[in-house]
Amino acid sequence: MRLKLHWQILIAIGLAVLAGVLTDRQTTWMGIRFYGIYEFVGTLFLNGLKMIIVPLIVSSIITGIAGVGGTAGLGRLGGRTLLYYMTTSLLAILLGLAAVNLLQPGLVDGQPAREVLGLEAQVSAELRDKVGEREVSDLTQVFLSMVPPNIVSAAAQGQMLGLIFFSLLYGFFITRIAVEHRERQLSFWQGMFEVMMKMTDFIMKFAPYGVFGLVAGVVAGMDNENLGALAGALGTFFTAVVLALAVHVFVVLPLLLRLVGRVNPLRHYPAMAPALLTAFSTASSSATLPLTMECVEKNAGVSNRTTSFVLPLGATVNMDGTALYECVAAMFIAQAYGLELTFVQQFTVVLVALLTSIGVAGVPAASLVAISIILGTIGLPLEGIGLILAVDRVLDMMRTAVNVFSDSCGAVIIGRLEGEKGILEQRAGG
Repeated sequence: MRLKLHWQILIAIGLAVLAGVLTDRQTTWMGIRFYGIYEFVGTLFLNGLKMIIVPLIVSSIITGIAGVGGTAGLGRLGGRTLLYYMTTSLLAILLGLAAVNLLQPGLVDGQPAREVLGLEAQVSAELRDKVGEREVSDLTQVFLSMVPPNIVSAAAQGQMLGLIFFSLLYGFFITRIAVEHRERQLSFWQGMFEVMMKMTDFIMKFAPYGVFGLVAGVVAGMDNENLGALAGALGTFFTAVVLALAVHVFVVLPLLLRLVGRVNPLRHYPAMAPALLTAFSTASSSATLPLTMECVEKNAGVSNRTTSFVLPLGATVNMDGTALYECVAAMFIAQAYGLELTFVQQFTVVLVALLTSIGVAGVPAASLVAISIILGTIGLPLEGIGLILAVDRVLDMMRTAVNVFSDSCGAVIIGRLEGEKGILEQRAGG
């Protein structure tokens, strides 16, 4: 029986750590340098991910927005839904930003962890010159980059902010053209999206090999005595993500339920327990969607009208946990390289994390795709992704549960705002 992908990746991580411990940068066999093999395999996998980013993001956003825009109920219900999702995602990202700045997992004994983690020192120096200190007035450049003068050039250069903004507009205005042209456009972009999903599935079949190369390269590139420092840095990174996720689930979302939805948030946890456990075990918001809808309707008492609109849209665009994780991961890698990001650069991380959490929702290995976009935007090399793969699977399960819980809170709040009665009454907890 074929092992599921996450088990293959976990096994690859274990073998990679073993291989990295047994070899170093200079270890050779029959003239073949092991470290060179690790670099080749890891880089090939990352190149495959980068290859699909532009068409995947563009097609997924266009089809998603066009589908929402063409829904008869977009109006008030759609506006409230999108406002809720954007607000909670932004709050989640800001929580992640606060946690990573507070705990600073990328520092070891107060110093950037690049050397003990086996990252290239000369790359860090180049990045420091490139990223540099900026003035707050340069914040305008972030918004200017959202409207590129040449969209083809932006795609070639990987300027994702501009591509995402263009795709949002394109998808919206598809719904405003004649029916026959709209259908052709939707058919084309839906076909492209399905092709890109097939290509993504194909590339992810090689994920265990890519993960092996990335992790083995990181471990082999450091001294064995630095493995403790690696474990400590990853432990702090893990703690930062879990802490921020916990605050979002047990403080922020319950406050929204109480203050905006005017319901008892304590009744919502048992109502959603089956869906949350399923989301945690499968690490898939989409796979959990049928159970999420059942829990929200039968246990929480939200109408089918609200549930059938809010939850499928949430499974597509609302990724609080994912957006939070992307932000923490990018900041962790930046700290490890010794880059002190200014307010402008941290705001850029927040903005890109918010947009990419929408753009890559539902895509296999969404976090890897999204983090690669963020790292590219702020000028960091993708090799840093290798640092977080060892703990990514467990955190993926946690952030998926957060994604699903946020969707369900949105359905409850929007149902209440729509004037529905009987939501989260005493029977919901039973």
